[in-house]
Amino acid sequence: MLKVEEFCISKTATVLETLKKLDETGQRILFLTEDRVLQGAVTDGDIRKFILRGGALGTAVAEAANLSPRSLPLAERGRAKEVLEQFSIDALPLLDKKGRIVDIVFATGLDLDHHKQAGIPVVIMAGGLGTRLYPYTKILPKPLIPVGELPIAELIINRFRDFGCQDFKLVVNYKKNMIKSYFNDLEKDYNVEYVDEEKFMGTGGGLCLLKGKMDSTFFFSNCDTLIDADFGDIYEYHKQQGNLITMICAFKHYVVPYGVVELDDKGGIHAMREKPELNFLTNTGVYVVEPQVVEEMPDGEVIGFPDVIDRYRKAGCKVGVYPIGEASWMDMGQMEELEKMRRRLENSQ
Repeated sequence: MLKVEEFCISKTATVLETLKKLDETGQRILFLTEDRVLQGAVTDGDIRKFILRGGALGTAVAEAANLSPRSLPLAERGRAKEVLEQFSIDALPLLDKKGRIVDIVFATGLDLDHHKQAGIPVVIMAGGLGTRLYPYTKILPKPLIPVGELPIAELIINRFRDFGCQDFKLVVNYKKNMIKSYFNDLEKDYNVEYVDEEKFMGTGGGLCLLKGKMDSTFFFSNCDTLIDADFGDIYEYHKQQGNLITMICAFKHYVVPYGVVELDDKGGIHAMREKPELNFLTNTGVYVVEPQVVEEMPDGEVIGFPDVIDRYRKAGCKVGVYPIGEASWMDMGQMEELEKMRRRLENSQ
């Protein structure tokens, strides 16, 4: 059984520490407390908005939190579900007479019932050689490499399907007949269409093959990445911001395992740092894209999608970022990462 302490954090904890704890709990909310007295609440959405406003990861989480959260006296537990539904919140703390959290009521079906739907098309780039996964990809195309009981492409599709997506387009090339055979034989409640790429055009170039086929906003994903995120919220954020493209980026916290020496312009030592820590955002390879991008892709151009994004950015078009926690992103582009993904999925079942 979960303990109240697992969902409590000090208001002096940093935003980075809060992100780590959110990842550890697997939930989307924490409560700010002192000696278990409720002082505030913070969600992953609150932190995302704080960072997008320019907030630093080392800032105290109180700067990003809601300092007047909803709560109920313990004696009114019977109203908890009503309050959760009325205000569309994920969790409601129950307080004793001294204001201390003694219990937390979570909304039924936390990971599903409160997700916004995003029933838009999904384009998956599924034609690469997968050279970093050799020798697996000598036998199977990367989209069909199993991670646990399912191939990666099916896992990706299932994530989107949970948010109402029903139409999927797979851009296929290497061993494409195996991919088509697998999905054609699969019992499924969604539609799959194949787009044949005759020559390798990169993660962006293949979009030119979709001209005339995309008349709405769509999700665009590489076939070696799996994210646990609220796709409905991502889509809503994309539309609210008026972005042409929204990149889903994951926080990374990395400790350099060595002492780092910086030189001055004369070759002398300018500074020395022992095991410096780095914080940065990493492109997950999942995006929300407007159909304009497809229609404007030059036919036959060989280009990666990050370069397409940079081209639009330099042209003054609006490109946005939707940040997610580090633990919400799994990558199988390399053998070591594939094994990590497999272990994480096994442990979550």
